[in-house]
Amino acid sequence: MKKNTFVRVFVVVAAAATIFAFFKFNLGQYLTLDYLKSQQGAFQQYYERNRVGTIAAYMGIYILTTALSLPGATILTLAGGALFGLSAGLVIVSFASTIGATAAFLASRFVLRDSVQSQFRDKLTAINEGIARDGAFYLFTMRLIPAFPFFVVNLVMGLTPLSVLKFFFVSQVGMLPGTAVYVNAGTQLSQISSLKGILSPSLLLSFALLGIFPLVAKSLIEYVKSRKYLGRYKKPAKFDYNIVVIGAGSGGLVSAYIAAAVKAKVALIEKHKMGGDCLNTGCVPSKALIKSAKLLSHIKRHKEFGIRNVTVDFDFAEVMERVQKVIKHVEPHDSIERYTDLGVDCISGTAKIISPYEVEVNGTRLTTKNIIIATGGRPAAPHIKGVEKIKFLDSDTVWSLRKLPKKLLVLGGGPIGSELAQCFQRLGAQVSLVQKGPRILAREDHEAADLVMESFKRDGMNVFVDYSAEEFVIDGDRKFLVCDHHGKKMQVEFDEVIVALGRKANLKGFGLEELEVAISKQGTVAVDPFLRTNYPNIFAVGDVVGPYQFTHTASHMAWYAAVNALFGTFRKFRVDYRVVPWCTFTDPEVARVGLSETEAKEKRIPYEVTTYGIDDLDRAIADQEAHGIVKVLTVPGKDKILGAMITGDHAGDIILEFISAMKHGFGMNQILGTIHIYPTWGEANKYAAGHWKRNHAPQGLLKWVEKFHDWRRGGGPGGSSIGSLSRLNQPGGSSGDSHTSKNRVAANKA
Repeated sequence: MKKNTFVRVFVVVAAAATIFAFFKFNLGQYLTLDYLKSQQGAFQQYYERNRVGTIAAYMGIYILTTALSLPGATILTLAGGALFGLSAGLVIVSFASTIGATAAFLASRFVLRDSVQSQFRDKLTAINEGIARDGAFYLFTMRLIPAFPFFVVNLVMGLTPLSVLKFFFVSQVGMLPGTAVYVNAGTQLSQISSLKGILSPSLLLSFALLGIFPLVAKSLIEYVKSRKYLGRYKKPAKFDYNIVVIGAGSGGLVSAYIAAAVKAKVALIEKHKMGGDCLNTGCVPSKALIKSAKLLSHIKRHKEFGIRNVTVDFDFAEVMERVQKVIKHVEPHDSIERYTDLGVDCISGTAKIISPYEVEVNGTRLTTKNIIIATGGRPAAPHIKGVEKIKFLDSDTVWSLRKLPKKLLVLGGGPIGSELAQCFQRLGAQVSLVQKGPRILAREDHEAADLVMESFKRDGMNVFVDYSAEEFVIDGDRKFLVCDHHGKKMQVEFDEVIVALGRKANLKGFGLEELEVAISKQGTVAVDPFLRTNYPNIFAVGDVVGPYQFTHTASHMAWYAAVNALFGTFRKFRVDYRVVPWCTFTDPEVARVGLSETEAKEKRIPYEVTTYGIDDLDRAIADQEAHGIVKVLTVPGKDKILGAMITGDHAGDIILEFISAMKHGFGMNQILGTIHIYPTWGEANKYAAGHWKRNHAPQGLLKWVEKFHDWRRGGGPGGSSIGSLSRLNQPGGSSGDSHTSKNRVAANKA
């Protein structure tokens, strides 16, 4: 038995034994008002003879009573007033009650928090965030109301992330008014005939109003903060718009769409192209290029598909023109015409926020109740010596290429760099990918990165991981990058270079600096859980905010921003990031949702891993794509899904089932019980669930069932062939699939 488990069991047993003894031997009879009044004189005499011993014994009993949530704390508080007087009694009782409450808090945290947080993690995310942010307010409010069961507060708060010191000091202050009332009543013990008389209805009402005070104070603070910014500007008597949206990328388009759908008057301002990065330089063009490159890779593999000879002839410029045709084909979905028909006032021009209520565009000032910033991001520029000597490409400018470079350097092994590097390698360039970190796709688990790396090497790409870019050099006709690898210098020649070192938020040029809109340490617009900036009527969504720079998360955030802007006076919604999926469209694709194993280890979250090798999937074998893995993290011993990662062909489509499972709360058993069409890629999910189920089969029960079936056939002990058959399905047997499945439990402790 592990040490922590042993200690937990000891704590529970010791507490249970103490509580049992309390009731078994009727110790509660000594914690009644009648007993206290009858023994008041004797207690007072003992205290006069032994003050220190009496205080120590009293505090010990009080702390134990409070820590175990035993009845009698009220009587003990009265006793403190009767024995020690108001001043000394208040100090002694205050510290004893707070120490006891903290002991109960710590016991609850030690015994229960890990299992509760693990089992209900998704449901507790918002509560945990709220406690981390406003826990002191919540606790202080509850402590001010004596009618609220304090022992419940102690135990429940122990399950949250609230710090011990904060709990102690807030409890000390919050319980003081109620403690003072009871201690003061104890000084008049002889006049008390019933506990009900201590707290009159008027006093209870006073405490209730006092308890509401922190909430009122919080609202007042928010109002004062908002006036600090809004108060500088004159509010128009009438507004042109309910919302003005700046930026017509994914976040801006969806914000405008939602506002128009609920009949609000909305203006959408875009200075460049409707559709933003996703349509013009990101998702759409990159996937079009990936398709062409993948077709070429299949042609090169023609013999794998039983085709003897294939001749291919293509022009790189025509491939890039096809990319533009795809953009043109999708363009109407995000066009001015479409959004105008939806009721949005679309304005082409550069926006400038003049005040929280005014946006200027093309020399005209628009007044608005709310502003939504959706200005997106841009590729980050490299800070490398000599970079000014070269003309580098990035994910925005690479689409202007019409001549295929012979030697292409890609700087950065994240999703963008990896996708573009593989495309150009398959289109005929000799690509050198340089990654500063120890592996490509650093956000993913090593299995995914390793499979993609193997694919890159099969394509003939040069991949340099753990290499730091130091200097760009031009030497005559040669251009090269000097890299450092653990002190060893290396030169990487190139004709063209694509820089893919991440993206930065677009923050400048439209008025944020002048308004002093708060910027986070990450260089993004700082927003609260409702997507408000430090101005309560200015919201921000998408890449300009983060933390996830995906088209689908920008759209997701846009709903919250639009609804909170229009209806936040009545009800506000916190943006929900609990289930955020993404996919890197390399070959093989890497799709993920929820926790990765790396993150689970870093956060010390207990988990269990089930894997299924796609090399075993019939459809993958038929498609000549029998490689990849489905990896699922679940709560130990349960089918609740914490995260899933799929690497393989169509991974971005296959993972949808796990996204739905996490969002709507069904687990591996339900996936296993769902009929999947044969033969499809989606069957991989069912087989992964099947491996999870097999690894959780009740082996003891199955042994008895085996004996039962043997008895039904008239066999005797040891006469069954079932044992030998069942062994074939165990790891190391000859079932043929043991190499495709793994199941292990991480020894992490939350």
